[in-house]
This record gives sequence, C-alpha cells and structure tokens, in this order.
Amino acid sequence: MSKLLIKGGSSLRGEYRVKAAKNAVLPIIAASLLTNEKCEIENVPNITDINNMLKIMRSLGANVSFEESVIEIESKEPLRFSVPTELAKELRSSVFLLGPVLARIGKAAVAYPGGCDIGVRPLDIHIKGLQEMGIAVEESHGVIYCDATRLKGADIMLDFPSVGATENLMMVASLAKGRTRIRNAAKEPEITDLQNFINAMGGKVSGAGGSTIVIDGVKELHGCHYRPIPDRIVAGTLLIAAATCGGKISLFDSQPEHIEPLLFKLSKSSCVLDVRSDKITLIAERRGRNFDKLETQPYPGFPTDLQSPMMTLMAVSEGTGVIVENIFETRFRIVRELIKMGARITVKDRTAIVRGVKDLEGAAVSAGDLRGGAALVIAGMKAEGYTTIENARHIDRGYERIEDIMNDFGADIKRLQ
Repeated sequence: MSKLLIKGGSSLRGEYRVKAAKNAVLPIIAASLLTNEKCEIENVPNITDINNMLKIMRSLGANVSFEESVIEIESKEPLRFSVPTELAKELRSSVFLLGPVLARIGKAAVAYPGGCDIGVRPLDIHIKGLQEMGIAVEESHGVIYCDATRLKGADIMLDFPSVGATENLMMVASLAKGRTRIRNAAKEPEITDLQNFINAMGGKVSGAGGSTIVIDGVKELHGCHYRPIPDRIVAGTLLIAAATCGGKISLFDSQPEHIEPLLFKLSKSSCVLDVRSDKITLIAERRGRNFDKLETQPYPGFPTDLQSPMMTLMAVSEGTGVIVENIFETRFRIVRELIKMGARITVKDRTAIVRGVKDLEGAAVSAGDLRGGAALVIAGMKAEGYTTIENARHIDRGYERIEDIMNDFGADIKRLQ
C-alpha cells in the first residue's frame, strides 16, 4: 500500500505548468464513444482515475493509447454495452458512460459507481433526466439497465445543478432526435469544456456555463483533436500549499477566472497575488489571517474540492474561522487527522469551527479521500518533524505524483511502498 513520508518545514518556491483537468478529461473520454472516428486528447495527467477510465473504454471494445500526455481513442463497432462491475466500482465517473453508450448503441448496463467516500451522491437526477428522454431504466442488484429504443429530445428541469447529470444528458442528447433543453444545468467550466469538445466533433450544443443548455441532436459525429481546460483544483491546491507553507510560486496555464472565489479568499489573507491571463503568482511571507466564513457552493461559488486544503490553511492561520460544507456531508473526515497533528477544530453537522494554531506537528495520518489526502500533504509540509500519510492511492486519483510536484517547489517528500 502506497505511503508518503514528509519532512516538514520547507517554504515553496518555483513554477508549474498546470495539466488538463481530471474532471474535464473524464467526461471527454466518455464522449469520444459518440463517434467511431479517432479522438486525440492532449496535455492529460497520468493519474489513477484517468487510467481506470481508459481500462473501462478498452473493456467496451475501444482502441486506446496513452503516451506522453496524449490519449488516442478509436471506438469502432462492435462495442459492448455493459461496463464491468469491478471497474465501475473503482471510479465514480464510470456513470458518464451511460449517456454515450446509450446514444451510440441504444442500450447500456452500468453498475453503481465507486470513487471517494465523501457522502451520498445519488444517481436519481441522472435517471430522471434519461427517463424524460424516453429511455427505459431498470435497477437490479446494483446495476442500472437502460434501453434507448425510444430516445428523443426533451425539455428537462434538473432538481439540483448536478455536474454529472448535466454532462450525461448533454452526451446522450447530442445524438438524440430533436432538441433537448437542460434547465437548472450545472455551470462548472468542465461543462463548457464538454460542450466545446462535442461541438469540435460536429455537435450542436449551446448555453453551457449558463443555467440552460440547448442540444440539437445530429445524425453522427466525427473525430477531433482537443486540449481540455487546465485543472482548477490542482492549481488551487498548489496556491493553498504556498499560502500555508510560505514562499513564492507561479502557475502557468491556470485560467484564473475558474478559481476566482479562491483567489478572493487568499487575497483577504496575507498573500500577495499577481494574476495575469494565464499566470498566477502567489507570495506568502507571513502567517495568514483566518477567514470569518468559508461556505462551499456549486460553481461559481467556492468549490467543495478545495474545502479540505483550505481547512489546513485555516488550521495554521491567525484567529478563528468557520467552514460550512453544503455539497458533501462527509467532507470533514480529515478533521480527526488534522487534530492528530495539533489542529484545533470542532465540527457540528456541516459546520466546522477552526481555531488557528501557530504550528502543526508531524504525525502518522491516513488519507480517506482524494482532496483530504492532498490537504494532509500540505499539513505535512507545514508541520514540524515528520508526517506519514497512509493510503496515498487516494491522492494518486487526482494528482500526478504529488510528491514530485511539491519536491520541485522545495518540499521533502518520499514515497514508500
């Protein structure tokens, strides 16, 4: 089992070029099933979630290669319609395959997906939307069976602006007969990126980034070459790390507009920010001030994926701050690990009160999920002494060898097998 050993106390200095966003690449990989021609996706990080998605694609019959940050996918017939249960349970994003498999083959079978245990993430919104498009859905023994014989465009109102449901419905609608409107759609940048990818294949999608997305179904799509948006969560994690440990870092290919809530918060601490069109420089020369309140919201609000790293920053900032988690109810699992390191945090329901301490102490901790694991890496780099992080495999789901990234900034992290 993979483990990280961190010697704390180093400030961070250097530059990093941000690779494509995991949460953009995964639905784009799925959408490549909408055509039988070759799709090329560039600047892709070599992380576990993406490799697991490519395993699923191969299991469906697609020809896949992944070399030097470029993925090539060609999915000619015959394709399989059933996603293997053992693969689906490793990856939450396996649910993205429902839409494109249904649109391409007319039927699909996908087991309930896995991924991080950060709370209930029901598929009801996905299923309701598919049913409104004429798709018959049955659930049996943990598997979702769908029949798209009567697939057609529809006017859909989502009960919640779910990212996954929005993307799934966009994909299936791209080859459906007629027009589909998705109202109360998610507004995340990854939604717009999927729209742009589908349109690069010859699709007719508009409105992404707003509350209503319109998709006019086309008869067929073609292959394309595409560069997804940079990973705003990786960029945010690195900025928070520098704010926590001190130093000066610059991020290139960062698209600052995608992380404006974070940049606003950091500017209210003791950080100095220089923000350009595709470059962010952060300088942190003294202990930061805590935030009165940090509340997670759907985009364009503060992202839940950066809440755990921000908790680490707040744990060593001056004063007391409050975090309200509105998206996933078990995002506070990291609290018990930070307390082992000397943090003073109290949790009640979805609210955490963080009383800043001057220093953390190295300890043996365990990553319970992807973003919590990254937050523990930041805590370990800040802490006095040595920190060991068990279950580093969770971190590998979204960060391409996080120890190499941080060591290039001056950290001291070793991976132990």
